[in-house]
Amino acid sequence: MRRTIWALLALALLILGFLLHNRPAAAPAGGEVVVLRIDGVIGPATSDFFARELARAHKRQAGLVVLAMDTPGGLDTSMRAIIKDILAAPLPIATWVGPEGARAASAGTYILYASHIAAMAPATNLGAATPVAIGMPGGKPDGVTPRKDKKDDKSAESPAAVGDAMMEKVRNDAAAYLRSLAQLRGRSGDFAERAVREAASLSADEALAAGVIDVIAADLPELMAKLDGREVKLNGGRMQRLATAAAAITEIAPDWRMRVLAIVSNPQLALMLMMIGIYALFFEFTNPGFGVPGVAGAICLLVALYAFHLLPVNWAGVALVALGAILMLAEAFLPSFGALGVGGIVAFVVGGLFLMDTEAPGFGIPLPFLVGLAVTSALLIGAVGSFAARTRSRPVVSGREQLSGAIATVSTVTADGAWALVQGESWRVASDSPLAPGDRVRVTRLDGLTLHVEPLPPEPPHRPGGSPP
Repeated sequence: MRRTIWALLALALLILGFLLHNRPAAAPAGGEVVVLRIDGVIGPATSDFFARELARAHKRQAGLVVLAMDTPGGLDTSMRAIIKDILAAPLPIATWVGPEGARAASAGTYILYASHIAAMAPATNLGAATPVAIGMPGGKPDGVTPRKDKKDDKSAESPAAVGDAMMEKVRNDAAAYLRSLAQLRGRSGDFAERAVREAASLSADEALAAGVIDVIAADLPELMAKLDGREVKLNGGRMQRLATAAAAITEIAPDWRMRVLAIVSNPQLALMLMMIGIYALFFEFTNPGFGVPGVAGAICLLVALYAFHLLPVNWAGVALVALGAILMLAEAFLPSFGALGVGGIVAFVVGGLFLMDTEAPGFGIPLPFLVGLAVTSALLIGAVGSFAARTRSRPVVSGREQLSGAIATVSTVTADGAWALVQGESWRVASDSPLAPGDRVRVTRLDGLTLHVEPLPPEPPHRPGGSPP
């Protein structure tokens, strides 16, 4: 009985120890640290990569996700998608601007402010978060207010004044957004205001002194050591203490999916794919039956449309680009004396300038690129169109149509009819004149499978080595 009691007590202690060891951690949170590296412009591929890897880290019960970032900025839509994922994340997110020499400019500043922990490496910087957009008339540099003549109140209704008002709305919206993130994370709202309105920037030491970031760490091991034991407030108010000193670090580089999306979402490549698709379909329509250009053109057009769907494009610009291509195609067949071609080039260039609704780094379309692509398109379409027009004007050299006018030799004449050899083939022939084997005839028309012919005079005999008599 005594041994049984001791055994039950030992079993109870083992169960209690197991439960205490495996109970949900209200204080320390261990697990691996997942490091996601983002280098370059923030776009649709970046937001897709972050969302997928964040979900995988949550399934693996990671204790912390570190976003190692070096970016000049990016698209507003992609940035806001990443920030929404950070704010709703069920585990802590730390953004580290590194390694040394990296930056978190423009969109990177917003992401840094939104993270639970903001860290930077020495010799890095953040800021310059002023939104920039095109297509707004009268835009002035940030922080510069146009002077108005008090005697002329109508200037407020000018396009320049309207453009300034629109830009001011955009800046106010961006400043309020960054300020709200600063208030949520307890960071400096003063610098958030200046980063948007004055394009202010700070170094890592200045950012730490101003209360913009939490930690300066030269590398990831130092960052893990400094974050160990820090408490983080997650979504819903739940507090979680980090245990990163001895945590395993798993670095995840962008996979093939992100690389493909990054290539496809390049606006210059999307525009080129669109034009290649138009060229290929044009070649298929002018030379039907080949098949490969039509299939390749359809694929290129679909990929280009998918890229436009990912990007913040102006669909009026897409329509102008398509109109320009159609006008340049029409120039190859219609006698417009260059009017359609010039109009097509102008529409193509203007549409390319209006194509993107942003001037985020890496997403602009340079004017020389547009002009070069438009001129190349005009020359290529003109060359293909001229070749197709010359081909149509040539006589037919194959098929049933080319039999008209062909010279044949009568091979057989029977009571049922006559037969002749036409281009190596035996055809039934009919003529209003009597025919004899060996007669030379010319095909006048085709009636079903019967050729109507007319006799030709016999060829004069030739003297060997001389001229005919």
